[in-house]
Parts: sequence; C-alpha cells; structure tokens
Amino acid sequence: MALEDQLTGSVPFSFEAEQSVLGAVIIDYSVLDMLIPLLRPEYFYMEQHRRIYETMLSMSLAAKPIDYVTLLDEVRAKGIFSESEGKQYLLSLTEVVPSIENAENYAKIIVQKAILRQMIEAADSIRTRAMEMTDSADEVVEYAEQRIYDITNARVNTGFYSLREGLQESIDRYNKMAGEGREQFLGTPTYFADLDNLLGGMHNSDLIIVAARPGIGKSSLALNIAENVAIKAKKKVVFFSLEMSNDQLVDRIISSQALVENYKLRTGELQDDDWRRIAEATKLLADCPIYFDDSSNITVSQMKAKLRRLKDVGLVIVDYLQLMSSGRRIENRVQEVSEMTRALKIMAKELNVPLIVLSQLARKTEDRKDGRPQLSDLRESGSIEQDADSVLFLVNDAMATGEPERQNIMKIVVGKNRHGETGTVEVEWSGRYTKFSSLEKRYDAPV
Repeated sequence: MALEDQLTGSVPFSFEAEQSVLGAVIIDYSVLDMLIPLLRPEYFYMEQHRRIYETMLSMSLAAKPIDYVTLLDEVRAKGIFSESEGKQYLLSLTEVVPSIENAENYAKIIVQKAILRQMIEAADSIRTRAMEMTDSADEVVEYAEQRIYDITNARVNTGFYSLREGLQESIDRYNKMAGEGREQFLGTPTYFADLDNLLGGMHNSDLIIVAARPGIGKSSLALNIAENVAIKAKKKVVFFSLEMSNDQLVDRIISSQALVENYKLRTGELQDDDWRRIAEATKLLADCPIYFDDSSNITVSQMKAKLRRLKDVGLVIVDYLQLMSSGRRIENRVQEVSEMTRALKIMAKELNVPLIVLSQLARKTEDRKDGRPQLSDLRESGSIEQDADSVLFLVNDAMATGEPERQNIMKIVVGKNRHGETGTVEVEWSGRYTKFSSLEKRYDAPV
C-alpha cells in the first residue's frame, strides 16, 4: 500500500511524529533504549512505519547497530520497500527530525493517537454488539466496561524502580507513619487484635483465603470483618454472596450489632428490649457503607465490572469460591477453580483493594486427630494456596480438642502469610448472635 493511500480519512494519527521517531533512531540508535518501554509497534498507524520499528527492535535484540546503511539492508531483505523506495524514504526520515532530544515527546504523541484509535475501535465494537441484540443489555454494558478498562490499563507503564528511589520513599513513609496519619499507610485492620498483629492488617491487592468446613462460621467471620471495616475504619465494603440472600445477610448484621438472637429475627418473636436494641443498631448501621450482591453463579469479570462502578472501595469479600462460575465450559473443575483464583488475584491487584475469598475445606481435615487443617485441604485446591497472599483456617476448638467447655472458642490458623509469620489466634464465637469477638471482649446474653 502506497503511503498516500494510507493518509486518507480522518483517523487520529501523526505522520510527522511517526517519521521523527524513526528518523531519530537512525541518527542515534541509543534513542531506541528510551523508546522501547514507551512505544509498541502496534501504536504506529502507518504499516511501513510499524514494520520499520519492528525491524529496529529485532536488530536491537540481536545486538546489531542501527544506522542508515544497516537498516536499509534489513528492510530490503524483509521486502518492506522496493529497492529505490527504501533508500529514498529512509534518507527522508533523517531529514525531517526537528530534534533528537525531543524523541520521547514524539513517541508520546504516537501513543496518544493510538489510544484514540483504540477508543474508536472499541466504540465500533460495542455498537456492533449492541445492534446484534443477541446479548442482554447487562452483558453489553459489561463488555463495554471491559474494553474501556483494557485500554486504560494498557497505558500504565511502571518501568524500573531504583533502590535509591525506594530508600527515599521508604524513609518518607516511615516519617509519615510515625505521625498522626499513620493509619493510611497500614493494612486495613480486621479489628481482631491478635489476628491483626500476625497479618499486619489486610493490604491492598492481597488475596486472602478464609477456609473452613461447612457450618463452622466462615460467612459470619467475613460479615463481622465487613462490619468492623465499614463502621470503625469507615471504608466502603462490597460483599458478594453466592450462598445467602441479601435479607439473610442484613439479618445477621442486625443480630450481631443489636445482640438479638438470630432466630428471633427469623420468627418475629421480639420483645420490647429487642426492639430497643434493634433501633439502636439500625441507627448505627444506617450510614454503614456495606454493599451486597447475591447474584448466583457470578463470574470474576462480572464482579470486576460491578466494582468499577463504585468509587473508593476499601474491601471486597466473596462468599464463596466453590459456588462461583468461570463463565466457560471447563470439564476439569480443579482447573476451573485455579483459573478463577488467578483471576481473583489479578482483580485484587488491578483494583488495588484487599480481597477476602471464602473457601470450603476437604472432608479429610476431620480425619486428623488434631483437626489442624493444611493448605492441601483446600477443596479443589489447584493453585489456591499459590495465588493467595494469606490463608486463614477457621477451626472449632471443641471439635479439634474434644473439650466441650471450649465450644465457644474458635481458632483462626494462619497457614500462609506472605507478609510475615504464621500462627494461631483464638476468638470467641457466639452462635446466637452470629458474632465473633476478641477474647477480651465477651458478649453475654441480654438481661
């Protein structure tokens, strides 16, 4: 295709910027080292320019010097230009460069134009999908959000991070942590003191697995953490529940905050004192930033799409992993769960938020004399233990020890902790109120 033919239309691109970048490399090939982290071949609109840049990259990879003569030989061999066109055009590239020192700015122009073209392509694709009317409106919206997010995410370029930079930033962070605003630099606390001492709080981008056998109380523990973070830290919490309905979740929160037995809320057997406690609790909870989603068979991509619509999310909880769907037909369930855990870890990193995911334990845990779970006990484990930053096992102490007097004591076994030590902490469990608490805070029955 001739160059003139490619210049027609109103597609966003800069012919001059593309020429100047290539010309700068021909004049001084060391410029390429600065361009590589910023500029990809697909960012060039002109096909010939893209192929020239690809040739430059392959020459650099092979440790070949780049100048007019060596590049001409390579483009001839690849058939990018005819004999006469190549010689003339490469010479013209060196003549149009305003300044080699501005090569990075020329590259940034190319990148910006490429993003605009990607936006146009995405808009066309979204329009086509909407016009086909084969998907639901929600599916089209999710697709649109994903396309825009992919474009935005592709712009992020971290590059190298020098130790010198890190040292200075760390000293600055230490100084700030020693001051009044130290909370913002620490992990989000669970407000279970002993657990926070082990974990150092829940850090952004962390994937935290909470695992237990059915009926032990992992959902209640997750809800209690959600309450603590929303009420005490005043952070926005999103709770995806694939097992319980929104009404059930709200009942549990009211029960734990009002200290009114859960069965009373289900049956309506409420006394005057119960109503007083409920009124006080609802007043506290009215402004509590917890958001529920009880969609069944929700996928990671659907979660991600919904979370992007909320701003400043401080914690995400998923209850629970084995009820999720990948959205694809995968016969091997272990492989499917592995793919979902990897996707969940990526989601936590992309959204920069701590993510708690509840998981079932395999039955073989009950066969051990000490009842102590292991990472291999994670049901359909696959890569769960590999992708997780922390793994917490919830264990009924009475079942593990055979001591009925410890039936209200639960153990949280930290089986993996990427940020520090593993260990075991004890918490108190009150089944009537679906409430966990630190042992120094005991909740007696209302009088």
